Amino acid sequence: MITADASTILPQLQQARVQIEQELLGNILPFWIEHTCDEEHGGFYGALSNDLVVHNEYPRSAVVCARILWTYAAAYRAYGKDEYRTMAQRAYEYLKSAFVDPVYGGVYWQIDQDAKPISPRKHSYAQSFAIYGLSEYHRATGDAESLELAKRLFELLEQHAYEPHYGGYIEGCAHDWGLLDDMRLSDLEPNCRKSMNTMLHVMEGYTNLLRVWDSPLLRQRVHEMVEIFLKQIIDPQTYHFKLFFDDAWNASGQTRSYGHDIEGSWLIVEAAEVLDDPKLLAASRSASVEMAWAVYSQGMDSSGGVLYEGHASGPASTDKHWWAQAEAIVGFYNAYQISGHPQFAEAALACWDFVQKYFVDRTHGEWFKVVSRDGTPHLDQVKTGPWECPYHHGRFCLELLARIPAQ
Repeated sequence: MITADASTILPQLQQARVQIEQELLGNILPFWIEHTCDEEHGGFYGALSNDLVVHNEYPRSAVVCARILWTYAAAYRAYGKDEYRTMAQRAYEYLKSAFVDPVYGGVYWQIDQDAKPISPRKHSYAQSFAIYGLSEYHRATGDAESLELAKRLFELLEQHAYEPHYGGYIEGCAHDWGLLDDMRLSDLEPNCRKSMNTMLHVMEGYTNLLRVWDSPLLRQRVHEMVEIFLKQIIDPQTYHFKLFFDDAWNASGQTRSYGHDIEGSWLIVEAAEVLDDPKLLAASRSASVEMAWAVYSQGMDSSGGVLYEGHASGPASTDKHWWAQAEAIVGFYNAYQISGHPQFAEAALACWDFVQKYFVDRTHGEWFKVVSRDGTPHLDQVKTGPWECPYHHGRFCLELLARIPAQ
């Protein structure tokens, strides 16, 4: 939306666009190609320290492999460079050969460097990221096999993880798709039946699959999930996400995840856009702007960047994480596109400025993953690992390059 302030904001955005493309093509994408491929064992190293020491004792996660697949497939679709297709194909082949369960189907949660399952459980979160990456690979290359694998994962989630009474998806299943007593993604979370985080990324994966496979059931499920976010997961009083739920969407916990709030604010709109439902899109856009305001007013730090977590009384953690900054830039710019409020464009630019000053590693490449409130990097935090991947900040670059008009 054009505003009276566009004449002053647009040049700043276009300057940022040039910087963002340089960051994507000159730092993020080359780093993973040059430093993370394990030529001895296949796939990608378990982890790299900030000074690029290999740590193959770390587990390898299906989530990171699928996110690498998405990132390089999306980059290939945008730029057509052979090295991006080669990297995407590497991730695709590794996902198929090392993570897909040949007996029960689905992708394992974690494997070791020899491709032996460490945690063979079938988290819905991991299946959804596999769908996300596989569908993007099909979008980029036309590969038929990847689409068929994405469809099979969708069918397995529908068979074993869909909760038919109240809608949505349980957190996960055992290796044979049986019940799990403890379905947590990590020890930092409570054990619950459903979570905002898993629902967000199932919706994200299904939305991307809907772009290439317009199944009536898939379309129905994406529609259901958008409505669940609007009616059950977004707190109508605060416009923050509620985080953990039982089957009936009764919420527990009071923590506010500013990064997930701002990420979800634009992913909900994206899903509604792909559905092409005007009424749902209008409701999603309205909620998106309210969520962006909530993060802008409570999660933006005066020193720059978005804080990690908070409570009604204030910040719960003053650390800043790489993924939350990347999602904030997209989320704030998305809110600016919808509302025309210049504060959102300024917030996106402020987050980008903070990233350039404190997150981009000018010595070893890539981004630091966590910094303190004053921008000091946590050097004990691995640069790549079971969660640390190129998808959040690679995607932010691709999104802003598509959204900001070139000069």
